[in-house]
Amino acid sequence: MALSSMTGFARSHGVSGPYAFEWELKSVNAKGFDLRMRLPPGWDDLEAVAKKRAGEVLSRGTVYANLNVKRTNPVSTVRINEEVLASIVNVAGVLAGKIDAVAPSIDGLLAIKGVIEVVEPENNEAEDKAAKAAAGTAFDQALLELVEMRQREGVTLGQILSQRMDEIERLASKAEAAPGRKPEAIRTRLAEQVAALLETSDRFDPDRLNQEALLIAAKADIREELDRIASHISQAREMISRGGPIGRRLDFLAQEFNREVNTCCSKSNDIELTNTGLEMKNVVEQFREQVQNLE
Repeated sequence: MALSSMTGFARSHGVSGPYAFEWELKSVNAKGFDLRMRLPPGWDDLEAVAKKRAGEVLSRGTVYANLNVKRTNPVSTVRINEEVLASIVNVAGVLAGKIDAVAPSIDGLLAIKGVIEVVEPENNEAEDKAAKAAAGTAFDQALLELVEMRQREGVTLGQILSQRMDEIERLASKAEAAPGRKPEAIRTRLAEQVAALLETSDRFDPDRLNQEALLIAAKADIREELDRIASHISQAREMISRGGPIGRRLDFLAQEFNREVNTCCSKSNDIELTNTGLEMKNVVEQFREQVQNLE
């Protein structure tokens, strides 16, 4: 199964009867999945179907879906109300015999309220039903394009994450080979410090100081942390190669990486090992940032 990003964009168009419509889908990062729709009045029954279909192919990300609809035929017609016009003409005839006035003109009559009526076209139930079905099909097309775009970005993310694993492995090997992390080197440094203390005062117990030095040397060893880092690298590579919605699990693994690297840095008393740990910490942070874009 392919990896998928949580970001993407898609658009689809369609025509059905007197309706022309356009879907626009945009996906952004989110902890879970959420489909937010903006539909024109009268098209709300598409929402339930669209959410069901999107939930079947997407597991994370906030998707904004906008539907724009236009009617391609004239939306209204003009009709003259014959009854109202006849009444007005009749009244004008009666008044003409009583007062001296100019006979009404055609444009004057048509300007009187009620003479001209604007008639909205009646909705055709069959046309509306067919248009909504076509809009649902167009949504599926846009959703498919969105999934494909997210998967293309997922391929790129997978390559980047694999590169970060290679870098972490290289740095872990460098830390492994660092002369300063060897127990012998740690004991030597501590022995030198103990000797320096004994030279300054005879109040220290040499045997007790040596025991403490050996204990500190054991605690300073990062063998356990390096083993866990190697295990995390193996798990991450396995998940990346398997694919699917693994963003949350990789995010947890990134936290584990960070914890182990921090421990390595805190235990280190060698400048080379400390620098290696800090470099590894930077790569782990880059890994975590990229994981935030993964479904």
